Amino acid sequence: MRKIGLIGGLSWVSTAEYYRRLNQITQDRLGGVSSARLVLESVDRQAYVEAVIEREDERAACEQILNAAQSVERAGASFAVISCNDVHRFVPEIEPNIGIPFLHIADAAARAIKSAGVSNVALLGVRKTMEGDFYPEILAKHGIETTVPNEAERTFIHDTIYAELVKYVFSEETRRGYVEVIAELASRGAEGVVLGCTEIPLLLRPEDIAVPSFSTTELHCEAAVEMAISASDS
Repeated sequence: MRKIGLIGGLSWVSTAEYYRRLNQITQDRLGGVSSARLVLESVDRQAYVEAVIEREDERAACEQILNAAQSVERAGASFAVISCNDVHRFVPEIEPNIGIPFLHIADAAARAIKSAGVSNVALLGVRKTMEGDFYPEILAKHGIETTVPNEAERTFIHDTIYAELVKYVFSEETRRGYVEVIAELASRGAEGVVLGCTEIPLLLRPEDIAVPSFSTTELHCEAAVEMAISASDS
């Protein structure tokens, strides 16, 4: 089994979920008491937030992720997995500077959405995910259109992620708010919804949502295990 290079800490909440699911899926696939071969580099979220939000220094933020990617590569990882959606905007800049590939979270989501026969999805996440180009561009390559929340909806989603979800706070009020936003996006043409922040699946259950939902955490973990067991390191 190949070694997975997990870049976490953004936040620790979703990183813990990644560790749990990577091992559960591995055990389900390989049987017995199998567990995933992985190495974890945990980025300091506070330092990352200070770079991105307080200083608006994208270069410094990218440098933190590059250092983490180089760290898991030195530790013997065969490929890198980032347990955070919006950080994937740095992948095109970082990947040429390391010798291992990234398993991109949007690619994993796109394959599942296409397989489900859904052609238009709402995208929920932090602002840099909802307002960025990387998700719509990757989804478009698979013939999938992206519906982005409006300004008020984006503010609600982004603010609750930063103030609550990354701190392991999951309230019923916030859950209802997300359900209402998704219903509104569905009324505007979305046939499904991408839970494009790796903490959102801890807030929402599939049965809470009236349209098909795509947990990027789950899809990313499934793809990582598949990639890890598809071949052995030489």
